[in-house]
Amino acid sequence: MTTTSLENLSPANGSHKSRKRIGRGIGSGTGKTAGKGHKGQKARKGSNVALGFEGGQTPLYRRLPKFGFSNARFATPFKTINLSQLNSFSDGETVTPETLVKHGLIKNTKISVKVLANGKLERKLNIEAGKFSKTAIKAIESMGGTAKEI
Repeated sequence: MTTTSLENLSPANGSHKSRKRIGRGIGSGTGKTAGKGHKGQKARKGSNVALGFEGGQTPLYRRLPKFGFSNARFATPFKTINLSQLNSFSDGETVTPETLVKHGLIKNTKISVKVLANGKLERKLNIEAGKFSKTAIKAIESMGGTAKEI
């Protein structure tokens, strides 16, 4: 048994792979054209095509417009509330953004509230919100409540 010392250290089997020697004969798999194909700009010595270069054609990044319009700055954000979440209120109560904050359904009244018809409403409520879906209005009024946009 040999002792391990600095003089006889060797890497583990399979941990080192010999480098690919380009252009060394036909049997190597990378001989002849050395993996560069036949002719053309990229086959030449010292050649490197710049990123985005399209052979003289105007590159895509120059053909596309640099400025555009986005409606994101002008869109009004809404916090959505489902009808099923409003069942925590008592019968006949008036639901406003302030009462929604008290019940912990929204964080603050800075963003407008939109009521959606997901779930089933089980109470008669008078709801005041920024917007309502059409089916939510039908569901609220079918229970005898009112939907008022503020």
